[in-house]
Amino acid sequence: MKTALISGATGLVGSFLVKMLLDDGYYDKVKILVRKPVDLNHPALEQIIYDYENPEIEKLKVDDVYCCLGTTIKNAGSKEAFIKVDFDYPLQIAQGTQKAGAQNFSIVTAIGSNSKSKIFYNRVKGEVEVKLQEIPFRSLQIHRPSMLLGPRKEFRTGEEVGKVFVRALWFLFPKRYRGIHASQVAGCMIDTMKKAPSGMNIIESEKMHKWPVKRNIQ
Repeated sequence: MKTALISGATGLVGSFLVKMLLDDGYYDKVKILVRKPVDLNHPALEQIIYDYENPEIEKLKVDDVYCCLGTTIKNAGSKEAFIKVDFDYPLQIAQGTQKAGAQNFSIVTAIGSNSKSKIFYNRVKGEVEVKLQEIPFRSLQIHRPSMLLGPRKEFRTGEEVGKVFVRALWFLFPKRYRGIHASQVAGCMIDTMKKAPSGMNIIESEKMHKWPVKRNIQ
């Protein structure tokens, strides 16, 4: 029986990913880590109530792992809290699942991720990419999207302003900097995971634009 695990399943990319994987049927079981139950039922879905501050590694035995964890400094409340969500927790999931037998790991970081960047956000994203390379997965897939488009549950003023600007002037931007719909990122993650190319694989934003936008599955 082939199983998948999704962390960050209630976020923008994660919510598309859950529904697209359930519709796809590639996995016999899709496990999602949630803080409280979500209103979604499917025979292949297993909801795991999970506390990142008190991890239960025995719950993480799967074949493939999709990590969609992410926040902003504003929502997190501080740089320290941001690091927990975007660095500590992804590494916790990666280390735990690999020890439990997972072979393949896919993560969403961001365009411009660089462990040596002077920009705090980009540096943290880059640092988690570097640390993930130390974990012996058969396949590590790093997805670096540009500004994510799609229906967020929370309102982010800066992003909403940015989306209007990007949509109005998208033709002026090189493809890699254009906003990308969350469903395109999810679709790329699924198809890349099915191939599970060995070693580290970095998928930049412009490569994800070839996947179709799926607005009707939310």
